[in-house]
Amino acid sequence: MKKVLFVTNYPSPYRVDFFNELGRRNGIDLTVVFQEKAIEQDHRSIDWFHENYDFFTAIFLEKRIHLPHKSYVCPEIIELIKKKYDVVIFGGINYPTHMLGMEYMRLHHMSYCIEGDGAFAGKGKGLKERVKKHFISKANVFFSTSKAHDEYYKVYGANPSRIYRYPFTSISQKDIINAQSFISKGKKWFREKLGIMEEHIILSVGRFSYQNGYGKGFDTLMRVAEQLNDTAYGFYIVGDEPTDEFKEWKRKSNLTNVHFIGFKQKDQLAEYYAAADLFVLLSKGEAWGLVINEAMTYGLPVIATDRCVAGVELVRDGENGWLVPANNPDLVVQSIQKFINSNIEEMTRIALDTIREYTIEKMVDAHVEVLNNCYE
Repeated sequence: MKKVLFVTNYPSPYRVDFFNELGRRNGIDLTVVFQEKAIEQDHRSIDWFHENYDFFTAIFLEKRIHLPHKSYVCPEIIELIKKKYDVVIFGGINYPTHMLGMEYMRLHHMSYCIEGDGAFAGKGKGLKERVKKHFISKANVFFSTSKAHDEYYKVYGANPSRIYRYPFTSISQKDIINAQSFISKGKKWFREKLGIMEEHIILSVGRFSYQNGYGKGFDTLMRVAEQLNDTAYGFYIVGDEPTDEFKEWKRKSNLTNVHFIGFKQKDQLAEYYAAADLFVLLSKGEAWGLVINEAMTYGLPVIATDRCVAGVELVRDGENGWLVPANNPDLVVQSIQKFINSNIEEMTRIALDTIREYTIEKMVDAHVEVLNNCYE
C-alpha cells in the first residue's frame, strides 16, 4: 500500500471528486490536507462545495500564524510530513504553508512532487520568480496539464525528464453520459424552458466578484455584445451577481441582448450549456479554465483567448472553436460570425471527441501510472 499525502488549499468539488477516485484505486492510501474549509471561501457560493470524503482521509489545518496581506502559514504541516508518507504532493507553490512544507523536506533531503492546474511562464527574474525557482527546481516529480505548463516548469529549473502530463478536468465519465441525455432533448427544448428567445446563443460562465469581472474578460464580452446588439444574438453570463459597474454599462449601452444569470447549481447550469450554441471565455490570464471542459462536454465549440491554458490546449482553430488574443473584441466578433457560417455539426462532434480524453477517471489513471513508476 502506497501512502500518499496531498497538500492543497480548499475542498473544491472537482478536487474532492478527483481525490475520491484516486483514493478508491488499489494500492493507494490517500490523505489530503486542506488549509481552509468551504465556509471561508467568500468568493464562492457555499452551495458550490460538498463534503463527501469517502475514499480518502481529509485533514483540515487549524493552527495559523497570520502574515501580512491577509496571508497565513500553518506550522502543523511539518508534523504531518514527519509521519513518513511514501509520496508528498504539493498542489501549487504559492501558499506559505506549501512553502514551509517544501522547505522542510528540502532541508531534510526528502523528495516531493508539485502539481498545478496550469500556468504560463514568467521571465524568471525578480524576487517572486526566484522564489518559484527555489521550490520548483528542488522537486522530484512535476504533474503538468499542458505544453504551456511544461514550459513553466522548465523556466523555473524543473528537470524535463521528470515532467508528466495529466488531463486536468472536473468532468467524470458519468458527467459525459448525463450530458448526452441533455443534448438528446435538443436546444429548442431548453430554450423554451429557460425563456430564451434569441436565434444565436453565446454563453460564458464565471464570477464578476473575482477581479471585478475583468480577469474573466467580461468587459471584452460586453464590447462584443455592443457590436452585435440586435435580437439575433443573446449573450448569457452565468456566475454570481454582476457588479454595479457592469449593470450600469448594460443600462447605458441599452444591451438588451446581455443577460446576467447569477449562480446556478450544476444541473441548472447544464441547462444553459444545452441551450447554447457557442461558449466564450475571454480571460486575460487563466491557469486552466475548467468551464471550457464543461462546455465541450455539451458539444459546444469554444472561443477562448491565448491567455487561457485550457483554450490553448483544447481549442483547435476552425475545428472545435477559435483562439483569439485577449482584449480584442473585433476578433471575437469575427470568430462568432465564422462559427455561424461553419459546419456546426462537425464542430460539435470534434468538441465531444476532444473532451472524452479529459475525464476524472483518466486524470487518476495518469497519476497512478506516475506514482507506480516513480515510487516503487
